[in-house]
Amino acid sequence: MPDDPDPIHLDEEGFQPADAPPAWGTETRAARLARLLKAARDLPPVPGVYLMKDHRGVVLYVGKAANLPDRVASYFVPSADLGPKKSRMLAEVHVFDFLATDSEWEALLTENRLIKDIRPAYNERLVDDKSFPYLVVTRNEDYPRVFVTRNPTGVNEKTGEQFPEMRNARIFGPFANAGALREAVQTLQRVFKYRTCKLDIAEGDPKNRYFRPCLLASIGQCTAPCNESISVTAYGRDIDRFVKFLGTKRSAMLREMRTEMEDASKNLEFERAAGLRDQIRAIEKLSDRGSRSDQWQPETEIGYIDPKKGTAALQKALGMERPIRCVEGFDIAHLQGGETVGSKVCFIDGKPFKDEYRRYRIKSFTNLPGGRANDDYAALAEVVSRRYREAGAGHELYPDVILIDGGLGQLHAALEAFDTLDTKPPMVISIAKKEELVYVQREKEPIRLSRNNAGLRLLQQVRDEAHRFAQHYHHILRRKKTLGE
Repeated sequence: MPDDPDPIHLDEEGFQPADAPPAWGTETRAARLARLLKAARDLPPVPGVYLMKDHRGVVLYVGKAANLPDRVASYFVPSADLGPKKSRMLAEVHVFDFLATDSEWEALLTENRLIKDIRPAYNERLVDDKSFPYLVVTRNEDYPRVFVTRNPTGVNEKTGEQFPEMRNARIFGPFANAGALREAVQTLQRVFKYRTCKLDIAEGDPKNRYFRPCLLASIGQCTAPCNESISVTAYGRDIDRFVKFLGTKRSAMLREMRTEMEDASKNLEFERAAGLRDQIRAIEKLSDRGSRSDQWQPETEIGYIDPKKGTAALQKALGMERPIRCVEGFDIAHLQGGETVGSKVCFIDGKPFKDEYRRYRIKSFTNLPGGRANDDYAALAEVVSRRYREAGAGHELYPDVILIDGGLGQLHAALEAFDTLDTKPPMVISIAKKEELVYVQREKEPIRLSRNNAGLRLLQQVRDEAHRFAQHYHHILRRKKTLGE
């Protein structure tokens, strides 16, 4: 007869155990899984971390969940397909513990700490190599930045030298899930507004004065140190709070921030107090999730896709290393060369951002009687040149992806315009309507994606929105000309 399981008590971390189980070996596998399934479904429906244990109380596996009952129960349903490794683990699981957290990102950080401390047998081993992602906060820059890397040493393999930004950097990790880590960085950026770009920003540099901030500043996710919209001191305080936040619980951090806000108000530092107030509110709302009920841009909700899945699938399809945050799409509209216009739409994190929509009336050429301009290629070249002249001169950042509505000809027209600029864009593509082929800059063969591919559907949404916006402006100009308005 196997030994009875060790007594289970609340530990110093405050983990809450499931009900005391029967002695190991006294129940069939089916009965054990049914018991665990029932216990999992009784968990509170909140984010958290769960620990699978054997009959001796040894932790076998640590995982995180956006919703504890849904995730933990998925292990024990009869139809679960866990793969060979986790299936072996299931034969040993006798009990599980859990720790509720305030949000998914806090669950991610807690999972990371527990895996490193406990080193469970069925978790991937978090060793110091490039297999796992790390979170980096630079220190040797006037305006520190935050980014994810798989090279924690920061050594350049070709030269053997350490990258400058990695010297004295604060490094957190390794983490078990790169996607979850990048999502957490993006989520926390809404609160602490740190920069994630690769710009070399020095305080007092004259070119900062004329630099145009990227769209993250427009949507309130960055304080735009690139044009010194924030002082080094104020930005440094935000970074210090972010670093401290990673190592403490949300409730403790909020208490300290409220005390700091009250002190600032008493000292008549109202701007600083207001900034802290906004950060406190943002932290309290970190767990809020967007949904279709938000009714963002109703015209693009036809064929709705999850924005996060769309950007992730597009990143994979294009083979890009960095996550896709911003996509801009272009289209041309006219009627036999009359009232030729161009449009630019902007999607951030897979959703339309109308504040950055732009429309262009073609002015650089006329090739038909009556001042008409019937040349889509020349029109695209004009629109692209007008939109990106500041980025081409190094005074602005490009979006992650630039999408041209059309086939290979339209793409070449846009690339010819970019060839005249000093700084080149990271990724320019086009999408042809008939077969929905994706043409990529400098690539000979197009990418053919499944019609259900989330990345393709995101491109279709951007393309269709650019077309709608261009047609709308074209109809306005035609009406004015016809009615003499």
